[in-house]
Amino acid sequence: MMENRVEKVIKNLKKNNMNGYLVKDEKELIDKIEEIVADGATVSVGGSMTLFETGIIDYLRQGRYKFLDRYKDGLSREEVGKIYREAFFADAYFTSTNAITEEGQLYNVDGNGNRVAAMIFGPKKVIVITGTNKIVADMDEAIKRVREVAAPLNSKRLDRMTPCVKTEKCMSCSSKDRICNDYTVIGRQGDNQRLHVIFLDKKLGY
Repeated sequence: MMENRVEKVIKNLKKNNMNGYLVKDEKELIDKIEEIVADGATVSVGGSMTLFETGIIDYLRQGRYKFLDRYKDGLSREEVGKIYREAFFADAYFTSTNAITEEGQLYNVDGNGNRVAAMIFGPKKVIVITGTNKIVADMDEAIKRVREVAAPLNSKRLDRMTPCVKTEKCMSCSSKDRICNDYTVIGRQGDNQRLHVIFLDKKLGY
């Protein structure tokens, strides 16, 4: 049943001028990435637990690509900010998504805006890696998923002092530690070779 649901999403992504793929494991994931992103390409990443859980961060560090590594040890806040800006000129940008609807729409909420901004404009290609747990029926469910799953868990992971850490659901707070600032929906792409969504049939990230 899940495979049928993924195929529905992939079909609708294609209607929306985006690309979708279902891979069975991390090896197939790497193979698919190497089909899409040429050797020597400049690549960057958005904040994502999925990229760590699938081993993509370690893979990008192996030298096949020129990796603008925002997670490199010892970087200052200014250096990280510089990488955020350089990411707009990357050949490929790797990230995940907070939710993806059965109609092939990507819904994301960001704190700084650098991730969602790069997904919308800048990098030549965007590679979205996601577990099937991020698939939702429609935009209402996407919003609910962020408010009740992604936002509280990410706030807890980042040690933010926000109400959702205790209540386990969004309280539409005004906390200085709030990470929900920029809300975006990607419904379609003008370039049908820009955005690629790769699904693994497992639970990944938040």
